[in-house]
Amino acid sequence: MDRFRQWMMGRYGPDQLTYALLIGYLVLYLVAQIARFGILALIAMILLVLAVVRMFSRNTTQRYRENQAFLRFWNPISGWFRRMKYNLQDRQANRIFKCPNCSSRLRVPRGRGKVEITCPVCRTRFIKKT
Repeated sequence: MDRFRQWMMGRYGPDQLTYALLIGYLVLYLVAQIARFGILALIAMILLVLAVVRMFSRNTTQRYRENQAFLRFWNPISGWFRRMKYNLQDRQANRIFKCPNCSSRLRVPRGRGKVEITCPVCRTRFIKKT
């Protein structure tokens, strides 16, 4: 184990782009095996080789720049999925209403019957059933 750690000194190692390449490899390889489509297996192998080359590369600044470019692309996508997951979980406990005056979104706990809601933005009051 010590020899491997010493051999990896100065090498880049795995990062988010490497993990994405490995997941892409697994997905493409499984689809290629199920569909018996050889070109997909070849593309999957290219992704695997690229991931391994990135991990063992000594050019850390270039690998870091590549990973940052990938994260600029990936973070908005993953953030959207995180927000959708939060919204689905939040809808079980709360109802969302729009203010009739300023159209801001207001969260109100479910199961409270008819309540008077006051918009914190424009101070408009309206009654809704939760």
